[in-house]
Amino acid sequence: MAQKPPACTLQPECVQQLLVCSQEAKKSAYCPYSHFPVGAALLTQEGRIFKGCNIENACYPLGICAERTAIQKAVSEGYKDFKAIAIASDMQDDFISPCGACRQVMRERYDPGTIMVIPILQMRKSRQREEH
Repeated sequence: MAQKPPACTLQPECVQQLLVCSQEAKKSAYCPYSHFPVGAALLTQEGRIFKGCNIENACYPLGICAERTAIQKAVSEGYKDFKAIAIASDMQDDFISPCGACRQVMRERYDPGTIMVIPILQMRKSRQREEH
């Protein structure tokens, strides 16, 4: 008898959808100071996707990151349980890591089984460069 995959497993089409949604969200970023657009796509346990982008402010601490935008949108709509998040930026060959504030919010909101989606294509390009 075939075993059921762990609850934290994502199907490839779901991963692709999250990556596309995070890229779409990035297009709405307001980043006139850093010129560093970021998008995030948050998947709830119920299967709903919330998008978020970074929104800067001249007063730096008042800006908000894409990850927290997506999380706050989901929570404000009554969703509390998350399955995965994808984060997109214009960094071609490097993975973007959430800042400390985002990590703290994620830590409080996420179940330990929540998946952070890493753009595999970008990681492959980096590995290929290292090999040559």
